[in-house]
Amino acid sequence: MSLPPRDPGEVPAQTAEVAYLAFPKGCLCMRLREVLGPVFRDEDFAGLYPVRGKPGWSPAQLALVSILQFTEGLSDRQAAAAVRARIDWKFLLGLELTDAGFDHSLLSEFRDRNIKGRDPERLLDLLLDRMRKAGLLKRPGQQRTDSTHVLAAVRRLNRLELTAEHLRAALNALATVAPEWLAATVPVDWFDRYGRRIENYRLPRAEQERTAYFEQTGQDGVLLLDAVHGPGSAPWLRELPQVRGLQSCWDQQYVMDGGRLRARTPKEMPPSHERLESPYDPDARYSIKRGCEWSGYKIHLTEVCDSDVPHLITHVTTTVATVTDVEVTEEIHSDLDTHGLLAGEHLVDRGYVSAALLANSQAAHGVELIGPIREDVTWQGRAGQGFDVDSFAIDWDNQQATCPQGHRSVRWKPHLGRYGHPESDVFFSPKYCLPCPVRSQCTGSKTGERKVTLGPREEHEAIRRARRDQQTDTWKQRYAARAGVEAAFGQGLRLCGLRRSRYRGVDKTRFQHVLTAAALNLLRTDAWLTETPLAKTRTSRFRRLRPQ
Repeated sequence: MSLPPRDPGEVPAQTAEVAYLAFPKGCLCMRLREVLGPVFRDEDFAGLYPVRGKPGWSPAQLALVSILQFTEGLSDRQAAAAVRARIDWKFLLGLELTDAGFDHSLLSEFRDRNIKGRDPERLLDLLLDRMRKAGLLKRPGQQRTDSTHVLAAVRRLNRLELTAEHLRAALNALATVAPEWLAATVPVDWFDRYGRRIENYRLPRAEQERTAYFEQTGQDGVLLLDAVHGPGSAPWLRELPQVRGLQSCWDQQYVMDGGRLRARTPKEMPPSHERLESPYDPDARYSIKRGCEWSGYKIHLTEVCDSDVPHLITHVTTTVATVTDVEVTEEIHSDLDTHGLLAGEHLVDRGYVSAALLANSQAAHGVELIGPIREDVTWQGRAGQGFDVDSFAIDWDNQQATCPQGHRSVRWKPHLGRYGHPESDVFFSPKYCLPCPVRSQCTGSKTGERKVTLGPREEHEAIRRARRDQQTDTWKQRYAARAGVEAAFGQGLRLCGLRRSRYRGVDKTRFQHVLTAAALNLLRTDAWLTETPLAKTRTSRFRRLRPQ
């Protein structure tokens, strides 16, 4: 399929006439076409198509249909039907009323091309550039970011189900490509044991029987892996994704102990960021945050929050569930800075903030990171009494500290901390610490002296400033705007199914989130054009009765 670029041109006269008769007050698609014009051009997607072959449907129109599909939460079949039947969609796409549209499978093929092109965010970038030219987007003064969980398009499995289902997936894959070899290799009783989906209610109930089943599955998996890697099998069989997944699952779940295969104990299991959760989505990972458990991914949305422009989403990134928020802060800053969309103030929650980012964001990208810093975790800081780190006067130039009683430190020892981060341990003399009258407020040790651990100077001072500032009313008023980002997740959840992946794999889920962000931008642009006010925070009738 090749790409002969087409000039989008104007909306056909007959389509425009019927659309204005059907929607005399206008509608979302008509207003977007009048303000943005043709949103995409075929040349924008030239790198995704070869220059030879049968001409394909316009990728610019496929891109726009893919976004419209998410504004209403439609399936591929429903979106293709809307292109054929709906006047407002034909108006935005610039199609004749008699245009028969396309087969729904082209939408899946278009998504695959974008994912293989390794630049899925390009579609959102193109839309933002079009909105910038239309005067709807400028370099923001304030932005806010938050994340939420995304469920993978697979069911949760316990260990028995996970191992048996991995083995069943490998058997089904081998039965597809090498049926004769597999039929001659596996025992007859496997057809009953792994012939249908493994579900917990069909598994043994007693603990001893479940343990025996788990060990039997492990031995069967080893038998199959030995056969696949044996001299009588084709070498390419071991390269099947399902076979490689089976090998990885067995490495994680079992271990050879004295020549005998046994299940790993929970302490012997790999960390969650490495552990497989399903044979059908190898990218999904298990995570837990504030009591919420899920297997899948995490989405991070960044939106403009200036009052004089629509609150457009300028950045979206998708990670596996185990990636922490603070790990993506620098990536967000770099990407937004590259596209000229980084605001002067970036409002985030506690998960995105670290001492290093507070100290370096202004110098590296010219952005002020505004978010609550973690409280002092020492017992003095948690108790709110005693002498915490901030109670000590630090002379960084001379590498010396002075305690609240006026005694100076005797040793300053730089080293690398637990995670390879530079730190310095500052020690005081037992000569002064042991007889000190306020010793109980300084250290819990009965016989030792006080030791203070410091981070690098810039980070230490940044933390002290942040903790001091976040106690002021001025800071709280600035930070109050961050709460509005929850509206983006609420809107995405209601209209686009934001917290549930439609597809399997992190790459496809990432492109789904790009389409979701683009769809929300179209909806928000239309709300801005029609001057629709922002919805007020919903408050229950009972809560309204609360005395002020």
